[in-house]
Amino acid sequence: MRRKVELWLDLRSPFSYLAKDPAYDLERDFEAELVLRPFALNIAGAVNLSDPEAIARGMRKIKYFYVDARRFANQRGITLLGPKKIFDQTLVHLAWLYADKSGHGRALIDLAYPRFFKREIDYEDRAAVTGLLADAGVDAAGFDAFAAGDGPAELKRHQQEAEQQGVFAVPTFVVDGELFWGQDRIDFVRAKLAA
Repeated sequence: MRRKVELWLDLRSPFSYLAKDPAYDLERDFEAELVLRPFALNIAGAVNLSDPEAIARGMRKIKYFYVDARRFANQRGITLLGPKKIFDQTLVHLAWLYADKSGHGRALIDLAYPRFFKREIDYEDRAAVTGLLADAGVDAAGFDAFAAGDGPAELKRHQQEAEQQGVFAVPTFVVDGELFWGQDRIDFVRAKLAA
């Protein structure tokens, strides 16, 4: 029986981007079932916006996260430019769920990350996200109806499931109910699967 590995990702997260390809290797190396799930990291809510010192501290932390992420990215030849603002991921996560319905979720993810971190796509631009769907091989004709209809409730269910599992940040791997937070925890995930 194949063991299930859930991987919670935010399409704005550099560390999620760095986790993606090594996670794909788990399927090959352990015949695991890898399930990619969207999780909305509350970046703006992590800082007290009424406290200037907290804002400054938060910005230093974010800048350091990108410095650290670039260290990992540079080892793998991945371009990782920090975004010019904090983007709302809702639309692109809805596109991910929509693409999943036709078996193209990974194709969308594989296109979204490099474009976002090269500053080639605005996740809040509906035309750009619809173009991303098309480039991933998805017929986007029903996307607007999904995004206005069942999509938001489906996205909310994913978020609630993540929180019920104890997910608090991304990337988070879940194997047999055990959480592994961070792309650098992949060796622990591999050890868990090998046991």
